[in-house]
Amino acid sequence: MPGCELVDDMIRCANEEDFKAMMSDPVAKIEKLQPLWPDNIAIQCFDPAYFATLPDDLKARLLKCVNSGIENPDSEMGCYACQPSDYDDLKPFFSKVLARYHKVPENARHVNDWNLEGVVGLPEDRMLDLSTLGLPALSIRIRCGRNLKDFPLPGSMSRRDRIRLEEKMMAAFEKLIGMPEYGGRYYSLTRGNPCFIDEAAYRDLVDAHIMFKNMDADRYLTAAGIAADWPQGRGCYVSADKEAIIWVGEEDHLRIMCMQRGTVLNEVLNRLKSMLDVVEGIEGLNFAYSSAYGVVTSCPTNLGTGMRASLHLALPNLTADGTDAKAKAIARPLGLSVRGVGGEHTPIGPNGTVDISPSARFCITEAEIVASLYRGIALLMAEESKASP
Repeated sequence: MPGCELVDDMIRCANEEDFKAMMSDPVAKIEKLQPLWPDNIAIQCFDPAYFATLPDDLKARLLKCVNSGIENPDSEMGCYACQPSDYDDLKPFFSKVLARYHKVPENARHVNDWNLEGVVGLPEDRMLDLSTLGLPALSIRIRCGRNLKDFPLPGSMSRRDRIRLEEKMMAAFEKLIGMPEYGGRYYSLTRGNPCFIDEAAYRDLVDAHIMFKNMDADRYLTAAGIAADWPQGRGCYVSADKEAIIWVGEEDHLRIMCMQRGTVLNEVLNRLKSMLDVVEGIEGLNFAYSSAYGVVTSCPTNLGTGMRASLHLALPNLTADGTDAKAKAIARPLGLSVRGVGGEHTPIGPNGTVDISPSARFCITEAEIVASLYRGIALLMAEESKASP
């Protein structure tokens, strides 16, 4: 049942008969929501005429994809893919969603490429060393989402699916643990798993910003079915140096991340690629890809590369007023997002420290994402110097 505010909006714009129809007919509900929530991308891109042409099984799949946006009309995206093939099987819907969010043509095709050699505007040796920009060692993090092609995406997984996927991943974790450059251990939240940890140990990992939080608290993921069966099939691998982490069973099957305090972006990028190669190199662990859209992720915002590259940067001059407003205004045209050090909607840190990352995920290569972070930081630091008192 929608929240009270949504109910009030519905009552204001529809009589009692229309309201009852809306509750029992999802398409009618969407049509009533469209004029009320112009910023909900999924609701705005839902075409009843296209929906009517679909066979029953695809109708059910499309409605499942948009359920989060129906139940949470204040969503920006409003939909999640629930099967690895949803982006291709429901392309007339998702092509509109992707075009609207990523600002690309509806016929856009994504290409994946980790090689920096073809990227223009970089140092001749392709070393993305922030010390050449006069910066000290910074907190650098690159992460990517991945899903296994032989399983439904998290929004459609059964409890058994979630546990089986975690069990299948144990082979990858055993291999990483046995490698001297990784080591570490796996922590499982699934009772019966040999790596199971109790609630106290889980809370310690959350407090240390290693493990993800209880997903039941997220109304968007709950409505999408992604948070179902918590905490079964969830866990995380952590390397011995705590600089390589793999989450299992969050928004995507896997969220693989590497972080380092340093200045060379290449080192973090290369380690992440090596981890991905180790995981996908194990027999039976094949990632889901779309021929048109690249890496398949649950949320269309991450589709393509599934990658976010970020670092924490002090901008005391641009944040002298205590906010990140000036930094955001300068960063936006550079293709960069500015967040608080704790993530989106969190405050800036000491000395004006903010989280900087390229905004694009789709129709951009992995190499270009990291290169755009390097180039954007150079331009942002020039503006920071200009703002010096």
